[in-house]
Amino acid sequence: LYSTERSLRIWIDPVKLVGYNLTADDVTKAITAQNAQVASGSVGAEPSRKDQTISALILVKGQLTSADEFGAIVLRANPDGSTVRLRDVARIEIGGMGYQFTTRQDGKAIAGLSVLMSPTGNALATASAVQAKMDELSKFFPSNITYDIPYNITPVVKASISKVVQTLIEAVILVFIVMFLFLQNFRYTLIPTIVVPIALLGTCVALYMFGYSINMLTMFGMVLAIGILVDDAIVVVENVERIMSEEGLSPKEATRKAMSQITSAIIGITLVLIAVFVPMAFFPGSVGIIYRQFSVTIVAAISFSALMALSLTPALCATLLKPVKAGHGHAKTGVFGWFNKRLDGARDSYGRVVGWSIQRTGRLLILYAVLLGALVFGFSRLPGGFLPVDDQGFITVDVQTPSDSSFNRTQAAVEKVEQYLQKRSGIEDVTFLTGFSFLGQGQNTAQAFVTLKDWSERGPQDSAAVIVADINNSLKSIKDAKVSALQPPPIDNLGNSSGFSFRLQDRGQKGYTALMQAKEQLLAAAKQSPVLQNVYAEGLPEAPQVQLVIDREQAAAQGVTFADINSTISTNLGSAYVNDFPNRGRMQRVIVQSDSVGRMNAQDILSYNVKNSQGRLVPLSSFATIKWMVGPTQIVGFNYYPSVRISGEAKPGYTSGDAIAEMERLTAQLPRGFGYEWTGQSLQEKLSGSQAPFLLALSALIVFLCLAALYESWTIPLAVLMTVPLGILGAVVAAMSRSLSNDVYFTVALITIIGLAAKDAILIIEFAKDLRAKGTPLLQATMEACHLRFRPILMTGLAFVCGVLPMVIASGAGAKSQQALGTTVMGGMIAVVVLALLMVPVFFVAVTRFFSKADRDGEATPAKSSKLDRIMSLFRRERSAQTPAS
Repeated sequence: LYSTERSLRIWIDPVKLVGYNLTADDVTKAITAQNAQVASGSVGAEPSRKDQTISALILVKGQLTSADEFGAIVLRANPDGSTVRLRDVARIEIGGMGYQFTTRQDGKAIAGLSVLMSPTGNALATASAVQAKMDELSKFFPSNITYDIPYNITPVVKASISKVVQTLIEAVILVFIVMFLFLQNFRYTLIPTIVVPIALLGTCVALYMFGYSINMLTMFGMVLAIGILVDDAIVVVENVERIMSEEGLSPKEATRKAMSQITSAIIGITLVLIAVFVPMAFFPGSVGIIYRQFSVTIVAAISFSALMALSLTPALCATLLKPVKAGHGHAKTGVFGWFNKRLDGARDSYGRVVGWSIQRTGRLLILYAVLLGALVFGFSRLPGGFLPVDDQGFITVDVQTPSDSSFNRTQAAVEKVEQYLQKRSGIEDVTFLTGFSFLGQGQNTAQAFVTLKDWSERGPQDSAAVIVADINNSLKSIKDAKVSALQPPPIDNLGNSSGFSFRLQDRGQKGYTALMQAKEQLLAAAKQSPVLQNVYAEGLPEAPQVQLVIDREQAAAQGVTFADINSTISTNLGSAYVNDFPNRGRMQRVIVQSDSVGRMNAQDILSYNVKNSQGRLVPLSSFATIKWMVGPTQIVGFNYYPSVRISGEAKPGYTSGDAIAEMERLTAQLPRGFGYEWTGQSLQEKLSGSQAPFLLALSALIVFLCLAALYESWTIPLAVLMTVPLGILGAVVAAMSRSLSNDVYFTVALITIIGLAAKDAILIIEFAKDLRAKGTPLLQATMEACHLRFRPILMTGLAFVCGVLPMVIASGAGAKSQQALGTTVMGGMIAVVVLALLMVPVFFVAVTRFFSKADRDGEATPAKSSKLDRIMSLFRRERSAQTPAS
């Protein structure tokens, strides 16, 4: 609650107390005695006499209920009959329980309330519940009171999901256009289009069963899965269409033959893709939560896609497709005719290139080694990061005045900041909390929660990043105040702002002074760094302090106890909670404190009086002195070491990974005995950066073992995995071209590329292996497989690229996240299509020759059928036996 409970405030006047020979302790004792609940009993209660005829409660008004009644409390009764009452020495009012901070919205006083979501809560559901409850309660508000929700994280969630849904729809439309361009028949195109929504529906069911919701991460997974979802259906439809056009078979017979050729490839591809994404689900920590949602979404989509490709898609092909005369499958005119000629020409050129390359595998492997070197170089130059900092529709502004500032002085600075923010375009609401901030609580701090206008109402000049930069530059001129505008972190509860979060620790027990010197040295070095900006120490700075030096011997000699001294000081300066009183149906506190005139300066402390053992007033000045000093207002520890919180961010052109590395370099220059630890999103970035290579290696290893088990061969998995670095190279180049970082989305993209690269390689190698099993020579089998699979690989690759294109050019809420993921995946997929089509036949020939003596001698050796082939052949024989002869 960013407001204060009501209470009865009793503001005592120290001068009047002296005039009546009273102290603050006398006041608190009188209130305690005369404002009390009395258990008075009753008349005629049992046990009683036999002739007792009545029973009645005894009422004694012990607890006071109003300021006037408290004012009538008797502090002292004189022998002459006169009395000294509380109102004679104090001002009494119904006020606030505390005056540490105030809240304002757009310059008007408010009572603020924050609602925090539980770790397992849903933001949209929580916001809806809060809105409904406030609508219910507002019916009972006074007529001049209303409510508003200026700070709400759900608009960015809604807007981001809406944008991703738009991206999903655009992806489906683009994929449909690509399929229609290649298949050139509405019926052919309709089949994958029917399959996609069914697979997405199945994915949503799987998410519900696993306890996940529709959010940005799961929607990102669906967008990525669009290209994968249509792949299996495209492969089936394209193969059926090819067989019908080349051999003139009926749709049913063409479907049966097509499925006999590609069923094992579809199963192999599905198992490989699932194997790629499953390890993500077991990643620990906050990053693991992100990976897990991607993993569950994509694995579910892949599984349903394969199920549809093996069941619904063949049924639709046999039902919806019309027979085609042999050799007339591509007899088109107009745009389609022009496209087919260009496609056939590209396939012929590709065949010639493949024929040339597989004759010169040594040279191509040298080129491959060069590309691997380029990959290593590019990967090492790619800066690290955690998550892109998106425009979330709100920012925070910290205001800090000098440590000795009064509340009024801080409020004056706040009003200047308010005036600027209310005039700045792009800002909707400004809610200020004076006396509170993420840096700490005190009279010299304030925090603003600034809600920006809707993304549709703001242009690039009013983006969150631009507004933050403008505030920091424009408000430097405010005298005696440091103003810092910050964007919120990408993930709530991982720090107070975007950028890095750092703890400088005194591990050598150097002491507070040495820690402060090390802090200043580090901040000075960071200020000179070309990588860092807005580096500051969180928390409250050292402040002037008044030390009351008490001569205990002198106090004892005057009959004053130390307990009475403490009570007098704490009551006058810090306030004393005495007891409670009923007010408007609630029990509220009674608080005693010296009025403002009695605590204006340090000398006022010495004028306070304490009663000694003889009942005489003894001023504090008779046994105490005042000493001014400067000291810490708070001492922070982190993991058992005294520490200082330091935050900052990277300058434009640098990433958070660069900032982390620079801070580590600067900290290494400090004297011995000082260490550091990362917290918040910086810690998660360090953890994800160190564990991501392991995750990629594990995914590649599982793919290798999965392929080895399926094909009972070491050569095929090796040839497949050799294509993976080519896709990763494309992803790295794409990321560098847009100044993206090696962050969580980049890792997700790389894992996706591993699966897609393996998929395209399997499509070629599976056909080549089948031809080899029939006795076809190695080079001829390779060229024929490339010729057959050129069109579907090109079509599925282009469909996937078009599917993620809306993410690459996204704008508005969540745009940076979409761009980071989409750009990397698109770059990797383009590299897979372009380079893999060239290099996969080279890898297959080179690896096969290396492991087979007969192929090195130029002989055609039938390949051993794999376990998967044997299973599928048995399945086909059983199905043929069950089908009646025509």
